[in-house]
Amino acid sequence: MTPDQQFSRLVKIASLGFIILFAYFLFADNTMPLTPQAMATRIVTKITPQITGKIDTVAVYNNQAVKKGDLLFQIDPRPYQLAVTDAQLNLEQVKQDNAELDASILAAKADLKASQSTTIQKRNEAKRFDSLFVTHGVSQQQKDLSDSEAETANANFLAAKARLKKLQINRGEQGESNLKLRQAENALAQAELNLSYTNVYADQDGIVTNLQLEVGSFATVGQPLLALVSNNVDIIADFREKNLRNVQTSSSTLIAFDSTPGVLYPAIVESVDAGVSTGQFNADGLLAEPEESTRWVRDAQRFRLHLSFDESGMPHFPAGARATVQLVPDNIVLNLLATMQIKAISLLHYLY
Repeated sequence: MTPDQQFSRLVKIASLGFIILFAYFLFADNTMPLTPQAMATRIVTKITPQITGKIDTVAVYNNQAVKKGDLLFQIDPRPYQLAVTDAQLNLEQVKQDNAELDASILAAKADLKASQSTTIQKRNEAKRFDSLFVTHGVSQQQKDLSDSEAETANANFLAAKARLKKLQINRGEQGESNLKLRQAENALAQAELNLSYTNVYADQDGIVTNLQLEVGSFATVGQPLLALVSNNVDIIADFREKNLRNVQTSSSTLIAFDSTPGVLYPAIVESVDAGVSTGQFNADGLLAEPEESTRWVRDAQRFRLHLSFDESGMPHFPAGARATVQLVPDNIVLNLLATMQIKAISLLHYLY
């Protein structure tokens, strides 16, 4: 065989191999799609103080595993303890003021009753003097004096009635429904709540990370001081739109992480995101801006899948760990091909 014939044969073999490989990729992409655009994610909770103060104690270190309810750090409680004491004193003062008002109300009721009796007496005397004046039994001066005393007694009665009303209004309702008492109790409850905020606890199991906290630093409301990474992992995988034709909840998949090449973890599709950011538009009053492209074949849109799998007995994959996800068809032969395919891809990712 001449060199030209050998070269021609090699070209034919290479062309045939390329056609077979291209046909396989087309077939695999439509029947058992795979994506390297996948990663492990974990919910990251920003730990933010609800009060302001100096950091008194840091109870954790960076990358420490904590349980729900574990103490993370403490803010200096002394100002808030003083606030609780002040609220308690204010509550006692309110109770004392109410007791004093109760005594004043009793005295005002007695004064009102005495004024009422005096008023009745003076009115009766004025009536007698009026009758005697008609028969010339008393002088005009005596009659006028009696009428004046009756009016004065009535005015004193009205004044006593007004004082009693004012005291009753200041006292308010009796018992636990009293306004001032409820305000003082509410202030005390708020002070005790703020005191409880001086101890910051973990709201869930997780790992403390990016700890930038030292004793003596100042905590500000709304300013995150550390991050708590959840123990629960969520695998997200971005597939091209056409690959999701037959995907539904509970579809089977295989996951290969870059850190454990060749090791496959079975998983199922938990959900598919309702959309992506490119499909979201702001109602800002501006006209639409159609996308301009000179390409004949546009880039495929990708949608995100969320996968769930059994984490027991598995290594700890940090948030952001890269992975490859393979959708597994129900056909036995295609299932075997899909398994071989993701194993090969995971080894390639390990090498490069």
